[in-house]
Amino acid sequence: MAEWITSLEGTAAGHNVALMLAILAAFLHAVFGALQKGRYDPWLTRGAIDISYGIMALPIALFLVPWPEAELIPIYVGVFLIHTVYKILQAKAYTKGAYTVVYPVVRGTGPLFTVFGAYLIFGEIFSLTQWMGVLVLLMGIFGLAVYNVLYLTTARETLWSALGFAFVTGLFVALYTTYDAYGIRAAQNPMTFLAWFFVIDSVAIPPYAFYRWSKMDLRPRLGPLMVRGVIGGLVAFFSFGSVMLATRLDKVGEAAILRETSTVFAAIIGWLFLKETVGPRRMVLMALIALGAVIVEFGG
Repeated sequence: MAEWITSLEGTAAGHNVALMLAILAAFLHAVFGALQKGRYDPWLTRGAIDISYGIMALPIALFLVPWPEAELIPIYVGVFLIHTVYKILQAKAYTKGAYTVVYPVVRGTGPLFTVFGAYLIFGEIFSLTQWMGVLVLLMGIFGLAVYNVLYLTTARETLWSALGFAFVTGLFVALYTTYDAYGIRAAQNPMTFLAWFFVIDSVAIPPYAFYRWSKMDLRPRLGPLMVRGVIGGLVAFFSFGSVMLATRLDKVGEAAILRETSTVFAAIIGWLFLKETVGPRRMVLMALIALGAVIVEFGG
């Protein structure tokens, strides 16, 4: 599969595959966020997910893909540090705010800074039409955030701290998107980078999650928690893996923008499964997000 991926780089077929991977990542990332925000403490869910995908990735990394080149070692150190801080910030944001309040701010902040990062690091340039698409998409995303702030009826006492954590988390989304794109492009075999990425990324949070669980007065049963972790781990493989492959095949900025249609999926998931209200105004704002992504994709 690695040979097929590398053969598509810089081609029209590669662009189309990157488009499909970015949209797949958008949907799965919304599912991933809902899993973390759902039934359990976000720290526990994140710990269960991380240990699950680490265990699943380890045999692949050890036996099924080539070993990473020496020059990837410092890149993996950066991966560990950036993703660990990102996950801490994300868990704090979800602890303090409703899913449909936190998620749009995180996803709206991320792509804007990713586009600038892609310009500085990879020399990617958006056309005027694409910048209009970015503006439309951000109007929808931040419009959702403002709407949620105005009409939120619960957890208002922690609203501003939740928004602060969400904004900083979005900055780290931009950082890890750009950094991971650099890493997967530096690797000779993209599957090697992905396999070891999941192994390394799984190390930090599970020990703290177990400690947190052990100190709870009412501990959730580990069986159902780990089932959620395994499901989340599988979703993470395809979500994070898809967007990283998309950034190797095509423009980092475009992949980041298209992934942020996850906000639309997140609102639908929040409505269907988390019982969070979605009205006509929010539907219009979600339509703006989708329209902005379409303009970016076809305005290049």
